[in-house]
Amino acid sequence: MRCCHICKLPGRVMGIRVLRFSLVVVLVLLLVAGALTTLLPNVREDKMLMLRREIKSQSKSSLDSFTLVMQTYNRTDLLLRLLNHYQAVPHLHKVIVVWNNVGEKAPEELWTSLGPHPVPVIFKPQATNRMRNRLQVFPELETNVLMVDDDMLISAQDLVFAFSVWQQFPDQIVGFVPRKHVLTSSGIYSYGGFELQTPGLGDGDQYSVVLIGASFFNSKYLDLFQRQPAAVHALIDETQNCDDIAMNFMIAKHTGKTSGIFVKPVNVGNLEKETNGGHVGMWHRAEHFLQRSYCINKLVNIYDGMPLKYSNIMISQFGFPYANHKSKM
Repeated sequence: MRCCHICKLPGRVMGIRVLRFSLVVVLVLLLVAGALTTLLPNVREDKMLMLRREIKSQSKSSLDSFTLVMQTYNRTDLLLRLLNHYQAVPHLHKVIVVWNNVGEKAPEELWTSLGPHPVPVIFKPQATNRMRNRLQVFPELETNVLMVDDDMLISAQDLVFAFSVWQQFPDQIVGFVPRKHVLTSSGIYSYGGFELQTPGLGDGDQYSVVLIGASFFNSKYLDLFQRQPAAVHALIDETQNCDDIAMNFMIAKHTGKTSGIFVKPVNVGNLEKETNGGHVGMWHRAEHFLQRSYCINKLVNIYDGMPLKYSNIMISQFGFPYANHKSKM
């Protein structure tokens, strides 16, 4: 019996040796595979890293640059002059021209023929001449908004400073033209400038509206504007006015803050008298301020309250005193 056990021993030894060798081979292969794996790029991690960089880059770009949106009607001469001026403004990403001359060809070929230009200009012909055309969600818009009327010449110095202010207050309108509302003793709201005072309060240095025709604001508000009650859009179409007041109502209600920040400009000019197109601004109409008071009262009904808040904040490059609030603009 012992002899039999001794005879089987070499086979067992050989089996153990083969098993050990196999384990060694498997272990070596696993080590080699692990080493090769560490040398190969991690596709998932690389994609995540690239995505994070892209998001960070887009976020940085959207805050570090802006797109000029300018709506125009019957002022081609002024438009070309202003486009030439604004091309030189730092941080300008592109220009979107909202062309409200329905049925008339935009001067795109003329503009292109006089290139090259440092900043791309995109002409957007409209099917109807509506005031709120400028508040569309433009697919070409990749940054936040500088909105300027087609008769406003704002210096590059003023724009760069106001843009730096907007970067500190990105959820509010930052602009150069303040206005206000007051509640009269009859319970009816009126619209005007600094000269308008609430009876008994003497609040001439306060404002509650910043006009969007010379301002910076977040592009997200264009989408929010499209989702406002239909009555708001109907009011603007009825009056061909008040889209800027509606934006101030909307932003004040959305944020719970004052709708805008007033930046005192150094060099802003109105070129309306220099156009050959014959089109004068709406503010010349006899009913202009009456319409805007009418709009405020209508918007109070639509929004079931008055969201506008007063502010006396004026930001200036040179620290002018608050008394300058009373200067006419």
